[in-house]
Amino acid sequence: MPAKLPPAFFQRADVLAIARDLLGKHLYTHVDGVLTAGRVVETEAYRHEGDHSLTLHLQRKRHQAQGLHVPGGLAYIYTVYNRHALFNIATHDAAHPDAVLIRAVEPTVGVAEMLRRRGLVQPARALTAGPGVLSQALGITPALTGLPVTGEVLWFEDHGEVVAPADIVASARVGLAYAGPEAAGLPWRFRLMGSKWTSPAK
Repeated sequence: MPAKLPPAFFQRADVLAIARDLLGKHLYTHVDGVLTAGRVVETEAYRHEGDHSLTLHLQRKRHQAQGLHVPGGLAYIYTVYNRHALFNIATHDAAHPDAVLIRAVEPTVGVAEMLRRRGLVQPARALTAGPGVLSQALGITPALTGLPVTGEVLWFEDHGEVVAPADIVASARVGLAYAGPEAAGLPWRFRLMGSKWTSPAK
């Protein structure tokens, strides 16, 4: 039987483990009366220690980034390029502003509504393979920031899939050149090997 992930799943201290463990889980949204869902196939981890990209984010978006100084398990969603909403989950606790970005999902429930939201005719990689497009497809907007990802609007389910470490591809995260080579090179982007729904490799 599918089981909803509890707050304790997101309140663990190891954000890298959380990012890996979310692979194969199912993300659900219930927005505007419509249920949609997708199997998580790609994530990125951000850690407040040893990760200059997150340090810069906390500095540049000081007011907004207070959304990371919360107990693990709350949504943190912000917009880039004035159009793409990025769905992150605050992890650990209020004193440790770590986060996991959901980068791609394989659509499973409510595909017709996802297509309508994305303006597409048929399912294809472009539907949910990327953090901005998956948010659009699932109806995720910055207005949902602060909501629990264990609630009735946003939640994750464990459907019993076991992902072996050998089936996880770890590589550098996307678009972090501004943070310097050390942060940009951290292998904290995790993908399910062989999935056609992961975002393009960069």
